Amino acid sequence: MAGMRTWSGTYEFRGSLVAATTIDEVRRAVAASEAVRPVGTRHSFNDIADVDGTLVSVVDIPADITLDGDVVTCGGGTRYGELATWLEERGLALHNMGSLPHISVAGAISTGTHGSGLGNGSLSTAVRSLSFVGPAGDLRTESAGSADFPGSVVSLGRLGPIVRIGLAVEPSYQVRQDVYLGVRWADLLADPLAVLGAGYSVSVFTDWMGEAVQQVWVKSRLDGDAADDPVERFGVRPTEHQVKIVETAEDNTTLQGIAGPWAWRLPHFRLDATPSDGREIQTEYFVPIEAAAEALRTVRRLGPRIREHLLVTELRTIAADDLWLSPAYGRDSLAIHFTWTDDVTAVGALVPLIRDALAPFGARPHWGKVHAMSAEAIAPLYPRVHDALNLFHRMDPGGKFRNPYTDLVLGG
Repeated sequence: MAGMRTWSGTYEFRGSLVAATTIDEVRRAVAASEAVRPVGTRHSFNDIADVDGTLVSVVDIPADITLDGDVVTCGGGTRYGELATWLEERGLALHNMGSLPHISVAGAISTGTHGSGLGNGSLSTAVRSLSFVGPAGDLRTESAGSADFPGSVVSLGRLGPIVRIGLAVEPSYQVRQDVYLGVRWADLLADPLAVLGAGYSVSVFTDWMGEAVQQVWVKSRLDGDAADDPVERFGVRPTEHQVKIVETAEDNTTLQGIAGPWAWRLPHFRLDATPSDGREIQTEYFVPIEAAAEALRTVRRLGPRIREHLLVTELRTIAADDLWLSPAYGRDSLAIHFTWTDDVTAVGALVPLIRDALAPFGARPHWGKVHAMSAEAIAPLYPRVHDALNLFHRMDPGGKFRNPYTDLVLGG
């Protein structure tokens, strides 16, 4: 499909798109093609979903949401906001959500996209089953407890298009968002976990300059009957006003301490609005939580160099998991996220500076974002990377689902 771009418009795809509307269409397209990559809602910032061949989209396949006990199953192309709405209407919930409810379930879990919370695993940790279309057009299901399951969830598309996903659910809950303005860097660096652990899910927004971070969003889970009054934290009271992450973002969820369903508070952006700033580039690295203070100090020293091309940085935490290629594999993590202007040349020069600054902390990249890392640096950070590669080769011996990006970051 000539001219198809990522959501932000900063990457143009080479491959030809097959927009499947049924699972059988996916199977036929995969079987008939020599090189295939799954493509979802295109909230990526590199060529992870591209190939000089066939791009198979599953986002137009009906969600067909079903419930079996505490597991909900839906189409891989289902947007999180659509699934969350369906669950909330039935008094159910997911444990975590990303900042954007617009992203597809399959795309998010395949890249280890995370949400936030010291005790919350990434979105991928809710997965209980996955159904893939294999290289011959065959349908294969992997379930929690199988030997291959930990290598199948965060798979970077190397196992083929995901057409059905089962996720763990729990009873619905209420969340209140309070925003604290002017929290001092000194307080964050003195005890990062006190700030980042102040609620069920916490996000810190900063431009790295000055004596204070710009905003701290505390999302409190209200499992009781009523919300307590918002409290003073970090020496400041929460603002009573609706704020914005960046000046051009008008479509954030309710931020004035007003309790509401998890589905409309855990994401930063509303499902019925265009998310974020539009044309942008994103970068993200994961460092061990115990290195949070020193990693933040290190990046802060680069603040004057990166500020000109930075829209905002967001800091969030993710609990450790056992998924082989998850950026949070084996370690509780701090995610340091950069939303850049869409100046490709300038960002391309800045990202290696941050990569090198964070390298001593064993920083792992977000797979779907611009990170300037290759397999030589990445492989030592993932103890099970060779097991993952063996799984991919066993399930796809001809390499139909490989592409230049996966070869770059994982090796052959």
